[in-house]
Amino acid sequence: MFQKPSSDIALSQRSSDGTPDDVETVVGPSVHVQGDFASEGNILVKGSVSGNVKTSRLLTVEEGASIMANVKAGEALVSGQIHGNVTASTTVELTASARIVGDIKCANLVVEAGALIYGKVAMVGLKDLVGEKSEKKRTSRRKKTRTSLPSEAHDDVSSEEDNMGDV
Repeated sequence: MFQKPSSDIALSQRSSDGTPDDVETVVGPSVHVQGDFASEGNILVKGSVSGNVKTSRLLTVEEGASIMANVKAGEALVSGQIHGNVTASTTVELTASARIVGDIKCANLVVEAGALIYGKVAMVGLKDLVGEKSEKKRTSRRKKTRTSLPSEAHDDVSSEEDNMGDV
């Protein structure tokens, strides 16, 4: 009665470290989801979603699929269309068939020739995506680690630079 999925159905994705990860949620090609969509596992979109999409892991939007809302993911592989802002804590990868109308904010961006982006792109570090708490910690660390060199050290540096000009 129940059979294993055929090998031509992609139910396994690769994570950023190259190990296979199982897809937890699949939005099939004939499915249209309206409303916010959240998961802690990998999401594979083959149909359409009209509502915010959030996952801490991998979001895959296949060619022909569409999302009409903002997206937040650990990483995103986009071959379809997204009309909304995309935020990823690690990587956003756009294949040649990808179409994004909205801003992208991520640590790493991979864009294949032919992909279209209509919006702003912000390449930020992981700490910048986490929020203000990181900023407060970095500011307090900067204050503790800043030291000034004694005046003798400044003289040594300038005399070394003068000597390098003679070489």
